[in-house]
Formats: sequence, structure tokens, C-alpha cells
Amino acid sequence: MNNIEDFRNYCLSFKGVTEKFPFDETTLVFYVMEKMFCLVDINDFDYCNLKCDPDEAQELRALYEGIKPGYHMNKKHWNSVYFNSDVPFELINNLVLKSYHLVVKKLTKKQQGLLDEI
Repeated sequence: MNNIEDFRNYCLSFKGVTEKFPFDETTLVFYVMEKMFCLVDINDFDYCNLKCDPDEAQELRALYEGIKPGYHMNKKHWNSVYFNSDVPFELINNLVLKSYHLVVKKLTKKQQGLLDEI
């Protein structure tokens, strides 16, 4: 990921995504239907926190130095993925998309229906 704007545009390209600064003025959080799927610091753009399947999270941490347990997050379900590391650009994009889909899958049927209408 080259810069925060490219990353932000990628995250906002998914259906129903909104963004907020709920914690402080530098931590940008991306939501789908009010559920978080990605967090990134806009000043220190060096990693993002992404929701992840617990088994896959462990595998990814074993494979890549640039994937660690989620900083300030539930370490079972979140990974911190570092941009300038051994994690390929394509994999980062894929993990962002997987995080989005994991959250969508957990939405209620009503929320999923509303998302389909967008």
C-alpha cells in the first residue's frame, strides 16, 4: 500500500462502508453496517488492524513477520498487518477484503438485506 489515500479509497470501495474516528483524531476506522472491519493510523501509516478467522490468523502470523496479533484488539480475532514488511501487497488487499466479508457474514439477515439494497 503506497499511501493512506489509496488505502482509504480501497476500503471505501466496498458496499456499505463508512469511516469514523471513534477513538482519537488519528485512528481511522472503517465500518460495514456499524461493525468495524479495519483500523489504520493516518499519521503513522505503517500497519492496519484486520479481523481474521482465528485459525487463519495463527497461520499468517507463522508465515509472515509482518503479521502480528492485533495491537489493542482481541488477539484471537484480529491481526496487525504491516505494510512495509514481507507481506505482499496483493495479500494485504485480500486480507482487507476477507475482513470485510467476515463482518458481513456476521450481520443479521435484515442488515445483510439492507446492504444488498445499496
